[in-house]
Amino acid sequence: MRAVIPKSGMNIIYFFRSVIVLLLVVPVITVITALAVIFGVLILRIKPATIKMAPRVWSRIIAVASGVKVRVEGMENLENGRPYIFAANHQSQYDIFALDGYFMVDFRWVAKKELYRIPLVGHAMGLAGTVFIDRSKGRQAIKSLAEAAKRIADGTSVVVFPEGTRSQDGKLQPFKSGAMYLAIKSGVDIVPLAIKGGFEIMPKSSFLTRPGNMVIRVGKPIAVSNFDQKQKQELADILHDKVEALMGE
Repeated sequence: MRAVIPKSGMNIIYFFRSVIVLLLVVPVITVITALAVIFGVLILRIKPATIKMAPRVWSRIIAVASGVKVRVEGMENLENGRPYIFAANHQSQYDIFALDGYFMVDFRWVAKKELYRIPLVGHAMGLAGTVFIDRSKGRQAIKSLAEAAKRIADGTSVVVFPEGTRSQDGKLQPFKSGAMYLAIKSGVDIVPLAIKGGFEIMPKSSFLTRPGNMVIRVGKPIAVSNFDQKQKQELADILHDKVEALMGE
């Protein structure tokens, strides 16, 4: 006869699994992945598009260890071989694992330049093609955005979180205009992404996780050819509504 574990017992199991993932699985797998990327790019001369398999495996190991399953919907909205700027809501750290592990598109992350200073990991991110942005105000910030826009125009798809940070309550926050600048400057279509389930698995206020299901919904691309830089906020509001609609489906 199969033993029945009471709810409190399940909570204890989830707690210990979460601690093991946080203190053992994530640090060990992260260091191994960073070393693999550095060795692969600098020694074996593997291209970023190929080396992306390393963070994909990294993300899937963490998701499986955490009891997280991910489903992707709406891939038929994308055209193979075209670069896009993917704009997603941000509820949880697990949004990164979901996208890196299960969103089967060759993309690079847009990240703040401070992350490059993280020992080992920051260097690996740079070698893997991460687009670092200077978020300080002034000429340097504009220069970094212009350089990022050029990379995108040359054929590099990227993922951005227009909210700027993770939501405190799981609700969609207003979108900032930085990603809109990239889209308009590069002339590349921007695609709304809705990620659901991450907040229930690991909200911003928690370091522990719960098992659960996540869904990535891919919306239809938004052409930016009719927008100029004076209309960045208008584009941000349109994109916000598209993401919000996808979240509600």
